[in-house]
Amino acid sequence: MSPATQAEPEKVHVAKELKHKSPLIACRFDPKGRFVFASAEDDSVQRWDLETGKQTALAGHDSWVFALAVHPSGETLLTGGGDGQLFWWPARADAPVPSRRVRAHAGWIRSVAVSPDGALVATAGNDRRVKVWSCADGSLVHDLPAHSKPVYRVAFDPSGKFLFSADLQGLVVQWDHKPGKEAGRFDAAKLYAYNAGQGVDFGGVRDLTFSADGKYLACGGLIEASNPLGAVCTPAVVLLDRESGKELRLQRPKEDIKGVVWGLRFHPSGFLVAASGGTPGGYLFFWKPDQVSEFFKFKLPNTARDLDLHPDGLRLATAHFDGQLRVCMMSLQAAGKKT
Repeated sequence: MSPATQAEPEKVHVAKELKHKSPLIACRFDPKGRFVFASAEDDSVQRWDLETGKQTALAGHDSWVFALAVHPSGETLLTGGGDGQLFWWPARADAPVPSRRVRAHAGWIRSVAVSPDGALVATAGNDRRVKVWSCADGSLVHDLPAHSKPVYRVAFDPSGKFLFSADLQGLVVQWDHKPGKEAGRFDAAKLYAYNAGQGVDFGGVRDLTFSADGKYLACGGLIEASNPLGAVCTPAVVLLDRESGKELRLQRPKEDIKGVVWGLRFHPSGFLVAASGGTPGGYLFFWKPDQVSEFFKFKLPNTARDLDLHPDGLRLATAHFDGQLRVCMMSLQAAGKKT
């Protein structure tokens, strides 16, 4: 039995806390499962060895780093910052320094993704552009201008054939990235609101994820933004049928819990896990695709700002405003132990 199939959300608990001096923003495990990376408000990226707890700083950006992605080989870390730069780093080096940097966007880079075969890197940002780069040499492959609002997330589907981009207004575009042409559109506009009184756009798709069987596309964000500038809103997920593009359901907490879904992952076993943060603090929510309300929730010690799933399917990383990178276990069994 693989560790992933042994995941038990009802047994989730904080197994490890890794402390940094500055609030954390984004987090990612490396595909080999040895390291976890997190970006911070001091413009750095921090790397922790999960076995030893050793912390290593990666410094080079001139602003906050909003986007992290690790190459499938585990050898390269890609980072995108508010400075518009895309960096390549040797992920396992004792003292990492950037091996390549590209001025990728005008303004903030919001998201970075690497194709499953490791050949391509996709980026998106506040300049409303989606760009595809060669991972090998950093050359621009495609510039895809379909969005009229800032683009918050890009992700390759598990097959690697399609790239998806999602924006502030809840538009999700499917791209056949080899010819660089649009292949479809999905509607997650329930995650978007315009407040005329405050004069602000609010919400958008903050993360997206695909089920392992290819049936579902889930988009995380917020609904019921009655006071956007006061952060009064409800965390929510729009679950879409991947083939038809139709909305299947709007998933939301059973109780009146405020916040935003900042990170979202489909587990290989089929359930959905989301990390939310807001005025009540942080939560992990666990949904089944056929249900509106979560089957379990877990209160985190602090507001969560991002989420990732470890390759073992048992551990979750959450980046927090208090500077803690928390690793939660979805099992009472020690990580890596086989039965």
